Amino acid sequence: MLVYFGLKILIRFFGPLILKWFMKKMGQKFEKQFNQQFGGAQHSSDKKGKVSIDKKPKGTKAANKNVGEYIDYEEID
Repeated sequence: MLVYFGLKILIRFFGPLILKWFMKKMGQKFEKQFNQQFGGAQHSSDKKGKVSIDKKPKGTKAANKNVGEYIDYEEID
Protein backbone atom coordinates (compact mmCIF):
# COMPACT_ATOMS: atom_id res chain seq x y z
CA MET A 1 0.00 0.00 0.00
CA LEU A 2 2.89 2.32 0.76
CA VAL A 3 4.36 1.65 -2.71
CA TYR A 4 1.02 2.50 -4.35
CA PHE A 5 0.71 5.84 -2.57
CA GLY A 6 4.40 6.58 -3.14
CA LEU A 7 4.05 6.00 -6.90
CA LYS A 8 0.88 8.05 -6.94
CA ILE A 9 2.66 11.02 -5.35
CA LEU A 10 5.71 10.66 -7.64
CA ILE A 11 3.55 10.51 -10.74
CA ARG A 12 1.64 13.59 -9.59
CA PHE A 13 4.88 15.58 -9.28
CA PHE A 14 6.95 14.14 -12.12
CA GLY A 15 4.15 13.21 -14.53
CA PRO A 16 3.88 16.64 -16.18
CA LEU A 17 7.67 16.84 -16.59
CA ILE A 18 7.83 13.40 -18.18
CA LEU A 19 4.89 14.23 -20.44
CA LYS A 20 6.48 17.53 -21.50
CA TRP A 21 9.76 15.74 -22.30
CA PHE A 22 7.90 13.04 -24.25
CA MET A 23 5.93 15.60 -26.29
CA LYS A 24 9.13 17.52 -27.07
CA LYS A 25 10.79 14.32 -28.36
CA MET A 26 7.75 13.42 -30.46
CA GLY A 27 7.66 16.95 -31.93
CA GLN A 28 11.32 16.67 -32.91
CA LYS A 29 10.64 13.28 -34.50
CA PHE A 30 7.69 14.61 -36.51
CA GLU A 31 9.66 17.68 -37.58
CA LYS A 32 12.54 15.49 -38.76
CA GLN A 33 10.16 13.24 -40.68
CA PHE A 34 8.43 16.25 -42.26
CA ASN A 35 11.76 17.76 -43.31
CA GLN A 36 12.82 14.48 -44.90
CA GLN A 37 9.54 14.13 -46.76
CA PHE A 38 9.14 17.70 -48.00
CA GLY A 39 12.75 18.78 -48.37
CA GLY A 40 12.99 20.95 -45.27
CA ALA A 41 11.41 24.19 -44.27
CA GLN A 42 12.38 27.08 -46.52
CA HIS A 43 11.99 29.73 -43.83
CA SER A 44 14.73 28.16 -41.71
CA SER A 45 17.43 28.94 -44.29
CA ASP A 46 16.46 32.62 -44.61
CA LYS A 47 17.99 35.18 -42.30
CA LYS A 48 15.80 36.75 -39.68
CA GLY A 49 14.27 39.98 -40.93
CA LYS A 50 15.01 39.27 -44.60
CA VAL A 51 12.09 39.97 -46.91
CA SER A 52 11.75 38.45 -50.35
CA ILE A 53 8.94 39.16 -52.79
CA ASP A 54 8.20 36.84 -55.67
CA LYS A 55 6.41 38.62 -58.50
CA LYS A 56 4.06 36.99 -60.94
CA PRO A 57 5.31 36.91 -64.52
CA LYS A 58 3.57 39.32 -66.82
CA GLY A 59 0.94 37.54 -68.83
CA THR A 60 0.85 38.09 -72.57
CA LYS A 61 -2.74 36.94 -72.69
CA ALA A 62 -4.97 39.49 -74.35
CA ALA A 63 -8.53 39.86 -73.17
CA ASN A 64 -11.12 38.36 -75.49
CA LYS A 65 -13.32 41.25 -76.61
CA ASN A 66 -15.71 38.94 -78.45
CA VAL A 67 -17.58 37.49 -75.50
CA GLY A 68 -21.05 37.41 -77.01
CA GLU A 69 -23.92 39.73 -77.70
CA TYR A 70 -25.60 41.93 -75.12
CA ILE A 71 -29.25 41.16 -74.38
CA ASP A 72 -31.41 43.88 -72.87
CA TYR A 73 -34.20 42.67 -70.60
CA GLU A 74 -37.00 44.02 -68.47
CA GLU A 75 -38.25 42.70 -65.17
CA ILE A 76 -41.92 41.74 -65.09
CA ASP A 77 -43.82 42.08 -61.82
